[in-house]
Amino acid sequence: MPLLELPFLAELTALRRDIHAHPELALNEHRTADRVAGELARYGLEVHRGIGRTGVVGVLKAGASPRMIGLRADMDALPLAELNELPYRSQHAGKMHACGHDGHTAMLLGAARYLAAHPDFAGTVVFIFQPAEESEGGAALMIEDGLFARFPVESVFGLHNWPGIAAGEMAVMPGPVMAGSNGFEITLRGHGCHAAMPHQGVDAIVAGAQLVQALQTVVSRNLNPCEAAVVSITQFHAGDAWNVIPEEVVLRGTIRTFKAEAQALVERAIERLCHGVAAANGVQIDVHFRRRYPPTVNSPDETRFCQDVAAAVLGRERVRSGEPPSMGAEDFAYMLREKPGCYVWLGNGPGSGGCTLHNPHYDFNDDILPLGVNYWVRLVQMALPQG
Repeated sequence: MPLLELPFLAELTALRRDIHAHPELALNEHRTADRVAGELARYGLEVHRGIGRTGVVGVLKAGASPRMIGLRADMDALPLAELNELPYRSQHAGKMHACGHDGHTAMLLGAARYLAAHPDFAGTVVFIFQPAEESEGGAALMIEDGLFARFPVESVFGLHNWPGIAAGEMAVMPGPVMAGSNGFEITLRGHGCHAAMPHQGVDAIVAGAQLVQALQTVVSRNLNPCEAAVVSITQFHAGDAWNVIPEEVVLRGTIRTFKAEAQALVERAIERLCHGVAAANGVQIDVHFRRRYPPTVNSPDETRFCQDVAAAVLGRERVRSGEPPSMGAEDFAYMLREKPGCYVWLGNGPGSGGCTLHNPHYDFNDDILPLGVNYWVRLVQMALPQG
């Protein structure tokens, strides 16, 4: 099927780059929300603001069908200093669109603009512009704020650009597509002392080092090898002076799994190792788990449907259905726990020169803007056909 002509593509590219130049972090997407709401109103959509604090929803109706679907894009940036030398590089120090949410927002706006001008579907499309995907669970906040009560969609769909997949290709996989992410904090308390007299204290640093090593066996020696999980220690905080063995050590990290059962097994193994290290070293250990994003799991029927949509846009040979899932997390998972739907990856190109997600050299590939717009438009036309 030929791609739709988008006479506003240059404007859409400029919009994407404007959002890139003005990145905003979780729940502070005020300028971005203003731009999104302004564009939606200009296209003639019904606009709702302040859902999940800075979320924006646009509603477009055509025909008499009562059916309703939701399309979602994320708007927030990352606390990262951009290293690109671009005319539209970030103007805000320490903030950057390093995950392509600027592109996601632009593509969904492009689809809203096209469909408002060509309402060749029957039903209601809810365009969901979500805040705080990166850190604060904006999808959950929007749901708690009545998103699906106010807009009772029958299914919901998401899209993410994906470096490493060629531009012009898309991955649409059934089942788990992104892992659940949970954090943990382990506090070890010993007895501080002079660094020259370690026998007078209880060394929490030595115990912490042993625990870091022991935690590397959690997955390899507790989980079925056919299952998938990752335990990563990302922080080790201890001490302030050269000549003092500190009283306390704090370790933090993440657990990533695709199943709740694996998550529970990993947590039990971490607790068991902590108790063992505590007993062996004479320290006190407290463990706290922070439940964050659940796994992102595509529903079967919606996945098959999205594979057909992607094939209509790109050709069947360019739709990947067997791509392995990612251990990265995605809060679209909250929406998929409430509604059936599908989350797809749109190829962003090879990822060379540091153009990978969450990298200071990343930039969204503007050449895929029309592909994303076409995907959203065809999805609406095929999900809500006239007649």
